[in-house]
Formats: sequence, structure tokens, C-alpha cells
Amino acid sequence: MTTMKVIMSERAPVTIITADWPIIAEASRHDGAVACQANNEWSIVVREHTDGRRLVYGWQVAGNGGQHAGFRPRHAGWVVDKDDDDDVTAIRRVAGVIGDEQLGAECISDLPATVL
Repeated sequence: MTTMKVIMSERAPVTIITADWPIIAEASRHDGAVACQANNEWSIVVREHTDGRRLVYGWQVAGNGGQHAGFRPRHAGWVVDKDDDDDVTAIRRVAGVIGDEQLGAECISDLPATVL
């Protein structure tokens, strides 16, 4: 059973069993010519539990290319209840905290399509 700790916003971190929360959307990028030279890495992930809750989280961390001595990573995360339709709002909030609005738009476009 593989678990992971997710740093949240406005609440304590949560630990999830990754098999119970499959990824349904994600977007990531780095600022290097190749990932191993990047100074920064950004990512936003959306996971969905079988009960319908969604976990939206992301980060901006130092890449393998190094960072200045005072660098501090940024993390954000929210749980969206199954009865709410706030996935997009949660993704935009995470993107705002990590400082990458375009990455938020890319993650939103990776969400499963809805039938109209």
C-alpha cells in the first residue's frame, strides 16, 4: 500500500493511499532547457476518490539546477466535495499560490470532459 503526504492550504497536511486517489488531470513544467538543469519546477495535480471527492494540489519547488540560498518552495491544496463543482476554482487557487496561472489553465484543460 503506497501512501503520500499532500501539503494543503488552510489545514494540516493529509496522507492518502495513492491507489484510492487516481490522477484525473495534471500539468507541470520547468524552466530549464532540460529538467535536470531547471532552477524551478511547477506542478498541479487533480486526484479523484471513488466516493467523488477531488484533491487538487500543486507546488513550485527548486529544480536540480539549484536555487538561491533564501529560496522557499510554495505548496497549495484543497479538497473539493463530490457535491461541489469547484474543481476549476480550486485549480485556479493552487495556480495563484504557486504563481503560474498558465499552468492552471493547462490543468483545467486536462480535466475529464463533461457531457452537455
